[in-house]
Amino acid sequence: MSGRKDFLNQQPPENYVAGLGRGATGFMTRSDLGPAREGPSEEQIKDALAKRAQQLGAAPPTAYGATEKKDEKDDDDDERYQDPENEVGLFAGGAYDKEDDEADRIYQEVDEKMDRRRKIRRWVPFLCSPSPSTACEAAGLSNRCIVGQITDLNLATYREAREQKEREEYERNNPKIQQQFADLKRALGTVSDQEWAELPEVGDLTGKNRRAKQNLRQRFYAVPDSVIAGARDSTQFDTTVTDDGAGANGASNDQADGTMTNFADIGAARDKVLQVRLDQAAQGSGTDAATGSATNIDPKGYLTSLSKTEVRPGEVEVGDIKRVRVLLESVIKTNPKHAPGWIAAARLEEIAGKIVAARNVIARGCEYCPKSEDAWLENIRMNDNHNAKIIAANAIKHNDRSVRLWIEAMKLENEPRARKRVLRHALDHIPQSVVLWKEAVNLEEDPDDAKLLLAKATEIIPLSVELWLALARLETPENAQKVLNKARTAVPTSHEIWIAAARLQEQMGNAGKINVMKRAVQALAKESAMLKREEWITEAEKCEEEGAILTCGAIVRETLGWSLDEDDDRKEIWMEDARSSIGRGRYETARAMYAYALRVFVNKKSLWLAAAELERNHGSKEGLWQLLEKAVEACPQSEVLWMQLAKEKWQAGEMDNARRVLGQAFKQNPNNEDIWLAAVKLEADNQQTAAARELLSTARREAGTDRVWIKSVAFERQLGNDDDALDLVNQGLQRYPQAAKLWMQKGQIYEGANKIGPARDAYNTGTRACPTSIPLWLLASRLEEAAGLTVRSRSILDRARLAVPKNAILWLESIRVERRAHNMNQGKNLMAKALQENATSGLLWSESILHFEPRTARKPRSLEAIKKVDSDPHLFVTVARVFWAERKLDKARAWFEKAILADADQGDAWAWLLKFLHMHGTPETIADAIAKCSLAEPKHGEIWPAVAKEPTHAGWATERVLLRVMELLED
Repeated sequence: MSGRKDFLNQQPPENYVAGLGRGATGFMTRSDLGPAREGPSEEQIKDALAKRAQQLGAAPPTAYGATEKKDEKDDDDDERYQDPENEVGLFAGGAYDKEDDEADRIYQEVDEKMDRRRKIRRWVPFLCSPSPSTACEAAGLSNRCIVGQITDLNLATYREAREQKEREEYERNNPKIQQQFADLKRALGTVSDQEWAELPEVGDLTGKNRRAKQNLRQRFYAVPDSVIAGARDSTQFDTTVTDDGAGANGASNDQADGTMTNFADIGAARDKVLQVRLDQAAQGSGTDAATGSATNIDPKGYLTSLSKTEVRPGEVEVGDIKRVRVLLESVIKTNPKHAPGWIAAARLEEIAGKIVAARNVIARGCEYCPKSEDAWLENIRMNDNHNAKIIAANAIKHNDRSVRLWIEAMKLENEPRARKRVLRHALDHIPQSVVLWKEAVNLEEDPDDAKLLLAKATEIIPLSVELWLALARLETPENAQKVLNKARTAVPTSHEIWIAAARLQEQMGNAGKINVMKRAVQALAKESAMLKREEWITEAEKCEEEGAILTCGAIVRETLGWSLDEDDDRKEIWMEDARSSIGRGRYETARAMYAYALRVFVNKKSLWLAAAELERNHGSKEGLWQLLEKAVEACPQSEVLWMQLAKEKWQAGEMDNARRVLGQAFKQNPNNEDIWLAAVKLEADNQQTAAARELLSTARREAGTDRVWIKSVAFERQLGNDDDALDLVNQGLQRYPQAAKLWMQKGQIYEGANKIGPARDAYNTGTRACPTSIPLWLLASRLEEAAGLTVRSRSILDRARLAVPKNAILWLESIRVERRAHNMNQGKNLMAKALQENATSGLLWSESILHFEPRTARKPRSLEAIKKVDSDPHLFVTVARVFWAERKLDKARAWFEKAILADADQGDAWAWLLKFLHMHGTPETIADAIAKCSLAEPKHGEIWPAVAKEPTHAGWATERVLLRVMELLED
């Protein structure tokens, strides 16, 4: 018998736990007397596995955490990332042998190899380069080193980042429906209730209705004989000539079927569109506000025009009337107490031509809404006079305190006595109605009866300012004063009563004795009823309009400085107020403003000049003299005021007084060049040559400035003394070598003597001394061009543009040199460059439109120019010439006037207007234009200065210069 024990009695292996292979760790039952054997802990299992591996001579196993593979991310062991089907610790008690350890190692190597492969894929562009080994060596790396670095990267982190990026990319390319309409949902928060209500109803798009519509389209109808006859005649030629010269059938058929294109109509429509756009573009310049061509809509005027529009019965479609009738019937049935619904229904029937039905509807409306004034008034309007009286009586029974119904009932009466009776009944019911009292007073023919009514009215309604003022107007001046005193006591906060009192004192001749407005300001300020300064100005202008000039001045004098502190810019504010009043045609108000401002700012030259301008344009000559005499007393150091006074005296023919004024000016402003030159001009215009020459000689000694020398040279040239003028020029240039005008005068003297060489030397020396003088460069260029040396002229202008860049005048002269040389292609190139540097130059745009654009393209080019250039008179004249060439005379004249309004100092614009009026105007319009030009005294332009400053034209009046410039204008 063997001594080996059977299996069940053998000694279990070390650390043997029954059931450990299937996850059992020991248990106990109620039937057990003691606790079951407790299984080994996790630490014991690890120690046992390591000891067993050591006995076998193998590496320590990796299972159950013996040598764990450390994850690159600590959060991988979190339960959130575990497989929910995996039962943790299910085989914790199983036996771990060499095969298990080998399997674990194999799996781990597979995972690491897969991670390396994924990572290497990201390095494929680098490894697949033409010479990756060279690149690696250049970077100091080997392929093995690179692979090692790839293995060490955080593979799990990379996978998660890549997956997250792919997820975001997918969501961005495939957004949800909610995300697509998120911005539209937010925008719905800004939709108002009215916009919700205006949303159109969605049509029925079901397949049934679509098929029904398709069936309707497939139906065929019999063609009328007239259509067949028209198609037959459309291909025939008829030689019959109608009254207008067109074929009887050919023209109409061609126009009807569209086989012929009417280019004349298309051109006319295009011209109309361009005209409208030109007018709209010119509004930006602010010059057509008075022409009425503005396209902005006045809300009040627009609504007034809508209210005047009447809808005739034949203009409304029957289908529309039926639909609106159904709608209004629904309104009436839903809310029968709503009077506007009944009124709308009645007016609908009236528009439809059913006046009887309209009367019935509004009668029912009055039954349902007996307290509605509008319903009764509509009922009265729709009936004849007899029935309207009955309706009015019924309306007043239900609304005995309605002023409108009483007034309407009064208007229904034809006799004055009946009207008075109605108004008396109305006043018995509504004695507090000012409107009824005013109507009753207007019906009275006897002033005494009207006084009685107004006296009674003021007793009943003492707070009505209108009734008090009406009563005062009917009374005598003495009684009116008493009435106004009572009114002032009853209504102490009314400024109208104080103004009426001031006007009464002016009417009585006591305006200079009693200052009513001063007391008015004190009383109103005490009652806290003082108006704003702007409102007082409006009241002053009303008084001026009604002829109360003294009251107007008193209002301005007492209220213009109201609410303004000394810290405010009062002078500018008052001058702006005066300019606004002048713009509205209220010259007396502006005169009073200037007078008040001059009392506050006595020594302000700008105020005196503005007041003198007002007197010169809208006052008398004596008033201007008095104002200027006060101005020179207040500002004795202002040479401008002295010269204006002397000029006014000289123009009036008072030469001795003009000399006396200039003598006083010399005393106050010794050695002032302006006064010296004014005295010289006075003597020269008076043909006192010796005295003028002596004054100039004295001025050169005492007030030696370049301007005095320039005037001295010009004076000698006017007298024809070129040698003396040349001597003075040389002396002046020795003192003032930077004076560009002296160089120009020297060149002009030589050029006038036909000495081209010295003139060229003078201009060249002048351009070197004064390189920024534009006129000097132009004279030098024109001298060479006149001599036939176009190349030299072009070179001079090129040097000028380098010395003075981005100057439109120099660019324009260069372009004109090419145009006069018939080199149009070069001129176009220069024009393109010039407009790039000077896009806002009206001179360049005018030259481009008139000389480099075809006739059909001038209007669009003008529109483009007006949008870029703001209020340029040269461009406005060009647009006027374009319209003039097309025989649009009204448009042309309007644009000429816009040019003058933009800048009245442009003499060329006046000359163009006069030329236009000579061809298309009347003698009255020509005389008016000449008078306005003489008053404006223009001094600038392209042709005007050359004509006015010509030595042989010395002493020419403005009218004569204007006529000469008009002759020199190009066609």
